[in-house]
Amino acid sequence: MATRPQPGFLTRMWGRKTLAQVQRETQTSQLKRTLGSWNLLLLGIGCIIGAGIFVRTGNAAALHAGPAVLLSFVVAGIVCAFAGLCYAELSSTLPVSGSAYTYSYTTLGEFAAWIMGALLLLEYGLAASVVAVGWSGYVVSLLKDFGIVIPPQLTGPAGYPLLKDGVQVVIDGVPVFTQFNLPAFLICTVLSILLVVGVSESAKVNNAIVAIKVAVIVAFIVICGATVLMDLPARIAANWTPFIPPAEPGEGHFGVGGILRAASIVFFAYIGFEAVSTAGQEAKNPKKDMPFGIIGSLVVCTVLYMLVAAVLTLMVNYKSLNVPDPVAVAVDSMGPQWAWFAGIIKAGAIVGLTSVVLVLMYGQTRIFYTMARDGLLPRVFSAVHPKFQTPWINTLTVGLLVAVAAGFFDINILGDLTSVGTLAAFAIVCLTVIWLRITAPDLPRGFKVPLGPLLPILGIGSCLYLITAIEAKVLWFFAYYSVGAVLVYFAYGIHFSRLQQDKDEMDAPDMGEFPGPVHPH
Repeated sequence: MATRPQPGFLTRMWGRKTLAQVQRETQTSQLKRTLGSWNLLLLGIGCIIGAGIFVRTGNAAALHAGPAVLLSFVVAGIVCAFAGLCYAELSSTLPVSGSAYTYSYTTLGEFAAWIMGALLLLEYGLAASVVAVGWSGYVVSLLKDFGIVIPPQLTGPAGYPLLKDGVQVVIDGVPVFTQFNLPAFLICTVLSILLVVGVSESAKVNNAIVAIKVAVIVAFIVICGATVLMDLPARIAANWTPFIPPAEPGEGHFGVGGILRAASIVFFAYIGFEAVSTAGQEAKNPKKDMPFGIIGSLVVCTVLYMLVAAVLTLMVNYKSLNVPDPVAVAVDSMGPQWAWFAGIIKAGAIVGLTSVVLVLMYGQTRIFYTMARDGLLPRVFSAVHPKFQTPWINTLTVGLLVAVAAGFFDINILGDLTSVGTLAAFAIVCLTVIWLRITAPDLPRGFKVPLGPLLPILGIGSCLYLITAIEAKVLWFFAYYSVGAVLVYFAYGIHFSRLQQDKDEMDAPDMGEFPGPVHPH
């Protein structure tokens, strides 16, 4: 029997899944078009509001933008709007569950899909580490209110100076450094074990957690905002003068450059808006409902974020906000008579952040699961536990990676890497829209990005620009990571790809089912 010649190397790299393959892979999901504009708007708000506002706002204000971090939210929101419209077109065009990995596989080819998978590890996996560090900050603060003090050396990244009121702590003439973030490590470990056992969020529980997160944000704005208004002129003079601090030497230290640098940081607060695009197959009228849901949720959340940032920077000076729990710092400044309110805010933040860590880790395991079924990762990552029916090796691996990152690394570096990965992923999504317009112009589209290729091009350009605003050492690490990802593809993925072996998902041996898509927020 004659052996069929192997396709060329480049041909294999750019091999694509066909729409027929994707349709077969998703044919078990018969989605009904039941979601209207307001359903999608509320879905977007619930998914966007999460870790970013509780964790990264303080870092952005303290290190880069000062009170002008309000403007950084506007810049980040506009960039997300460009990418969001592109997600909306893809979700209404390709019959998939909203996976950027699958979008890339179907349009740009296998190599692009592999790169997207590597970027999603930063968007989901490292984002979970960032949230876990923020969770640790709020837990440490809340426990301290009850007289329970965790040794400070066990509440921060390895090798960083232990600070008190901005000054390094010195004991017996020896400077003290943090060694390990124990609470962050523990929460990641516990949640990974729960995911192995099979814990998932029901709709009712998820809705309750979303309600708690939104309630905490609104309560902070209303109550803390009222205290600010009572003494507004003095607070503006003390904390908002100047509104845009003058530029200082260094990369993005205040001034206009600082606002743009801070935009790349608070961009983290918008991760999750793409959840609206994943509902494209369930929208009653995609052409009308999708842009309303995406743009509307981004506008509402931008306004809420700006209000939180305004209250935050008026309550305490921005220089004191380089902490993982900036909202806790602000409510603590209200004095002991407000201890009950501070406790409620911290507890609400902890509940919301716990949910976010769980969902981000869950989402990362799903990405690995899909890649393993495609043959791009070892099949062990799609192996399902015989009792719990969950991808247990995959989940424990993700849990270990997330826990180690949260335990040993600084929140600012982790957050910046998350932003770089997400911005790069969004740029590829925008490119995918342009590519599909050229290669498949007659493909039915429930929604089309307005103004032809202009908005996708602006999306690519704005994402790449925000990437350049991130400090050089993070970009070098990202470059090494990207090179490593490419080498792994050539060493493993291209040789074991099921697509290269003419095997699609429907031909793969059934190793169990992994539940449907989840959203980061």
